[in-house]
Amino acid sequence: MADTEPTGAPGADPLIALRDALRVFAAERDWDQFHAPKNLAAALSVEAAELLEPFQWLSEAESAALPPETLEAVRREMADVLLYLVRLADRLDVDLVQAAREKMVLNAAKYPVATARGRSTKYDAL
Repeated sequence: MADTEPTGAPGADPLIALRDALRVFAAERDWDQFHAPKNLAAALSVEAAELLEPFQWLSEAESAALPPETLEAVRREMADVLLYLVRLADRLDVDLVQAAREKMVLNAAKYPVATARGRSTKYDAL
């Protein structure tokens, strides 16, 4: 992906640079025809499941201390998840950073510190 590596001016938004590199990457391969939002969401789901696989059957301690080769596999799956998510957001014209900020505000209202601190209870059962 040498010709489509995310680049930009100093201070440029790295998520925008990544989005732009993905646009070029897909266009060079004529993949836009396959990148319908439904297909990207499905691919994202598959990659998220692949991210989970190395953790299957591990204890909490084992999952926090992965051997280098497993950590590298997890790192690559995380990258796949991010790439599909950025591509899906681009196809739907969603500003991921703004959406995440808005979601954090909603989560703060659903999980007030006074009732949620130290608890994993779902908001509707707090």
